[in-house]
Amino acid sequence: MSRHANKSIDKAIKPRILFEDNHIIVVNKLTSEIVQGDKTGDKTLGDSVSEYIKTAYKKPGNVFLGVVHRLDRPTSGAVIFAKTSKALSRLNTMFKDNEIKKIYWAVTDAMLPSDKGDLEHYLLKNQKQNKSYAQKTAVEGSKLAKLSYTVVKATDRYYLLSIELHTGRHHQIRAQLAAVGCRIKGDLKYGSPRSNPGGGIHLHARSISFIHPVSKEQIDVIAPASKDPLWDMFPSESEKR
Repeated sequence: MSRHANKSIDKAIKPRILFEDNHIIVVNKLTSEIVQGDKTGDKTLGDSVSEYIKTAYKKPGNVFLGVVHRLDRPTSGAVIFAKTSKALSRLNTMFKDNEIKKIYWAVTDAMLPSDKGDLEHYLLKNQKQNKSYAQKTAVEGSKLAKLSYTVVKATDRYYLLSIELHTGRHHQIRAQLAAVGCRIKGDLKYGSPRSNPGGGIHLHARSISFIHPVSKEQIDVIAPASKDPLWDMFPSESEKR
């Protein structure tokens, strides 16, 4: 790999690294990226992170990088990767046991029933449509989905929500908000009337908090939202912490 290519990889990934040690790397994903390979065959964020590790630390051969969780392609924000098999195994268990706290931001076009509350639905995934449908009662194949929300701020047209996930279901936030009439800005699949430039939506994995699976230290990571006229209408980074 050329020196120019090395610099390009470093420039693309290094500024977006939110946390890194010998076992874990957390990266701020862009809306254009996929975390793991899909039918498009597009280069993944995992590929880019692997290339960064290989060049930054001059590692020969293949680099170990475990995908711990995923974000939808049009969603941005914090993604954890494991750099060792020990971390991968333990992080997988932590996600399964709901030991990792995840906070999302969403910009919607309608107000929720109150400034603060909980949503509980049963989600049924339609594999062919790659879409989940939320309903109040369980049906065959559905899964319980829970989240808590707080309205952080409102403008004359939009609302900024802070959302904590209590379950990790397919398109959970998108489907649950749509079910109560709150469409995420740019999310055509779940009812938004217009798309955003570049195809992203205003859903952002803002923070992740967990006990490090190896060192046992508390890790709190905050992912800045991208520069964007709508994100910029809401409170500054210091106010949102």
